[in-house]
Amino acid sequence: MSLDVTSIFPTGLGLQGGDRTPSLLASRVRGMLRQFLARYGVILSFLILWQVSSTRGWVNPAVFPPLDLILSALWNGIASGALLDDIAISFQRSGIAFVAAVVVGIPLGLFMGQIRVVEQALDPILQLFRQTSALALYPVFILLLGLGETSKVFVIFWATLFPILLATIGGVKEVDKKLIEMARTYGAGPLTIFRRVILPASVPAIFVGLRLSATTALLLLIAAEMIGANKGIGFQVMNAQYNFQIPLMFAAILLLALLGLTANALLVLLQRRLCRWSQPGA
Repeated sequence: MSLDVTSIFPTGLGLQGGDRTPSLLASRVRGMLRQFLARYGVILSFLILWQVSSTRGWVNPAVFPPLDLILSALWNGIASGALLDDIAISFQRSGIAFVAAVVVGIPLGLFMGQIRVVEQALDPILQLFRQTSALALYPVFILLLGLGETSKVFVIFWATLFPILLATIGGVKEVDKKLIEMARTYGAGPLTIFRRVILPASVPAIFVGLRLSATTALLLLIAAEMIGANKGIGFQVMNAQYNFQIPLMFAAILLLALLGLTANALLVLLQRRLCRWSQPGA
């Protein structure tokens, strides 16, 4: 009597399941690879072009050194501890300024966003200061506060304050009025409406301002450390340029970019944890 295998595995799972697993895995890997290349393909192509053009002499390697030399300079600077002190002092300057901007900007923005009279009174001077470059005011801050740490921190604070303040005001003003009316209908008081309706609805906009301010803090950090500083990542950029240590200069610039990406990623992660209700598909 012959044994009919198809009668035991009518759908062919016993014979074809092992064939399907590798093909399914390969399909998933190809899908992940396509997503990775779609997101990072351009920057990878740029970095490869940089490395190849510098090593082959298509560009002047003294001006654009190969990426392996830049990464080596970055590693040597961190491993020897030469860049660690600069990272620490830069974090201190930008961190103090950013925290001060958050402490001042968010409460003031919440206050101005809810009280129209206050907003109308302060908006002209706010727009005037916002349109004035912090770098243009830096000499004024130096005259008033000296060439030490206070002026450096204050110019970063000045530049980072306005993105947070304006984003907070905009977030409060964009709260759905129907939600506020509904809360009042159910007997909620002003404090409860602020705590349960206005503040949660404003958080996504506030985080947009925080991310813009974090980027601005790093940009102003470079300018602040290029004048009258002997420590910091911005100082290392200028010092390496003056001494024609081009790989170290690019290493410091790369370090600033990585710090900016890290700060942005942390804020995005915090936003997702605090604003899960606003995420798509939540």
